[in-house]
Amino acid sequence: MAERPARRVRRAYRGEVRRTERLTPHLIRVVVGGDGLKEFGAGEHTDHYIKIQFPPPGVAYPEPFDLEAIRRDLPREQWPRSRTYTVRRWDPRTLELTIDFVHHGDEGVAGPWAAGAVPGDVLWFFGPGGAYSPDPEAPWHLLAGDESALPAIAAALERLPRAAHADVFVEVSGPGEEIDLDTAADARIMWLHRDGGQVGDKLVKAVRELEFPPGLPHVFVHGEAGFVKELRRHLRVERGLPLDRLSISGYWRRGTDEDGWQAGKREWNQRVEEEEAAALAS
Repeated sequence: MAERPARRVRRAYRGEVRRTERLTPHLIRVVVGGDGLKEFGAGEHTDHYIKIQFPPPGVAYPEPFDLEAIRRDLPREQWPRSRTYTVRRWDPRTLELTIDFVHHGDEGVAGPWAAGAVPGDVLWFFGPGGAYSPDPEAPWHLLAGDESALPAIAAALERLPRAAHADVFVEVSGPGEEIDLDTAADARIMWLHRDGGQVGDKLVKAVRELEFPPGLPHVFVHGEAGFVKELRRHLRVERGLPLDRLSISGYWRRGTDEDGWQAGKREWNQRVEEEEAAALAS
């Protein structure tokens, strides 16, 4: 399963919350800015991501933020928890960075922070990483993902030229989680409502049933690791698509938090690649 190669930038950037907006019942937009973002840069890719550093409750770090010093001087339970989030939008003129957070009540780290964020709150992060931008010369595009991939899908749609064709599948919990997606392209956007079902089931079914247009597509499939694995096998083994036309990876895995997923992701990816190689060779 292809990784999202990161540029190993170890500098921490300091952003201050400018404003927040609840886009849907479970999607919160946070805009951060300030002079601490003067040297930040994003825009080459539509799947740029950052590694946000959240301190445990009651812990405050001296500024400037120094992760190596924190890990050297503080006990492990006081180390920040890193969470990966896609850059929804970056404006170098206003130094404003937009991040969309999925929020499910008190569950998790980042969602509760976003729900309680107010102007002036400080956010430290590393980045950006990223590797995917839609190929403007591709005959057509396939974009598929769950809520975690929605910011990158939205950014890709905004980048597509008017002449491009795209089939887009986004799975969310229900109709209240749909948002407006802007694009100049000829895009067929299909919202799939989970309605209490297992994440990814409707996405897998929709992509499997899609009648592919002529030509080799440029594909972006991201989200929960289980359905990403299924779709990768479908696209590689059953559809015969080459890896260099796929941006496909698990952003998260059901039943574990990001710490657990990142710890086991390399081994998971290796097993997926081995299974895929065996299927292609048979």
